Amino acid sequence: MRTFARVFLLFLLLLSIGVLGVYAADWNDFLGPERNGKSLEKIDIHPWDKTGPPVVWHKQVGTSYGAPTVANGRVFIFARHGSKARLTCMESATGDELWQFEYPTDYEDMYGYNNGPRCCPVVDDDRVYIFGAEGMLHCVRVSDGEELWKVDTTTQFHVVQNFFGIASTPAIEGELLIVQIGGSPPGSPQDIWAANGRPDPNGSGIVAFNKHTGEVVYQIADELASYASPIFATIDNRRWGFAFLRGGLVGFEPASGEIDFHYPWRHRKIESVNASSPVVAGDHIFISESYGMGSSVLKVHPGGYEVVWKDSASRRNKSMELHWNTAIHHDGYLYACSGQHPNGAELRCVELKTGKVAWSQRVDERASLLWVNDYFIYLGEYGRLMLLKCTPEKLEVISQVSSLRDENSRLLVKYPAWAAPVLADGYLYIRGKDRLVCFDLRSRTE
Repeated sequence: MRTFARVFLLFLLLLSIGVLGVYAADWNDFLGPERNGKSLEKIDIHPWDKTGPPVVWHKQVGTSYGAPTVANGRVFIFARHGSKARLTCMESATGDELWQFEYPTDYEDMYGYNNGPRCCPVVDDDRVYIFGAEGMLHCVRVSDGEELWKVDTTTQFHVVQNFFGIASTPAIEGELLIVQIGGSPPGSPQDIWAANGRPDPNGSGIVAFNKHTGEVVYQIADELASYASPIFATIDNRRWGFAFLRGGLVGFEPASGEIDFHYPWRHRKIESVNASSPVVAGDHIFISESYGMGSSVLKVHPGGYEVVWKDSASRRNKSMELHWNTAIHHDGYLYACSGQHPNGAELRCVELKTGKVAWSQRVDERASLLWVNDYFIYLGEYGRLMLLKCTPEKLEVISQVSSLRDENSRLLVKYPAWAAPVLADGYLYIRGKDRLVCFDLRSRTE
């Protein structure tokens, strides 16, 4: 009996570290545990049949553009239900609800888009953080949804309403919760149109809160917030923070808030936005937008940067023009969907250090990618799901399903599927207009 127990424990250990081909990992943050759209899991993915991967469960979840997050066997989804913004915690294997936390909201989108949250929940140990479209920042307890603290950032920092509300997901960095706020002086115009697109800043482009109490530790950057989310990385033994704010990229030291540089990158038109998060590859930083500027890569060092390459604003053809999706870097190349509008949007592979387009495939929809075990999972905004093999030489479609449906042929993933796919413990989570769907991505042998 002892021998069997030892063998079984060894099996579990090998399983957990991936020796037996399977490695499970949480997806507790925006774009995954490292905020780069890449899964740490090692799973044996087989081609799907014509209906797509097997559906484990699905349920209606309210209105939102935010993806779910998954940690310790629980799924967290943040959505609008009537006049309430609601965080729901569910069992990841079944979709069964464990608890809800909600608060009243009267947010109305200036352009008529949906009035739900844009940010996904962020899970950090026993706490989960949510940031509403109206600017309410909450920290609640993972076990039961009990509120631990909250900050009304719109009131505290005098935030002028932007076109699409708050859409930059906060980030945990050590003992800090770092948030793009972008406030203005008291008495500023009510919204960005009333301010002619240029509200005055008040030095709160980036605000670091104590993650346990919600107290402000520092605030920096005379900038307004964007819809991109901050990214953190260690480069040459130093921690860096990168925030692609409304006017450009800010590089800073996250513990102290000391700014290293500001790289202007925004088109002059009022309606232009920065919504794609920075991509870090070694000491190279890639940024992109789709409103006329295109992309650029910087090589950073303490106190400054060098421009490796940049698209010319005057040229029609750009290397990459990312709207709300973030590129995935793999082995020196960037993979993403380029285009401001669905018509003419292209899936592209671009060499990081040169900006050279290796290949481009027209897909006529904006899409998000997720990388896992040398595959790319593609989710189009109309619900198309593809399993791809992408190299700098070619794009290969392994499996494709144009519409995901239940056993009664009812459409499961409806436009707009703008939240990036999520992968945790072999399960793929996709949200469309008002429904969250869990698929089993593992091969039957697992």
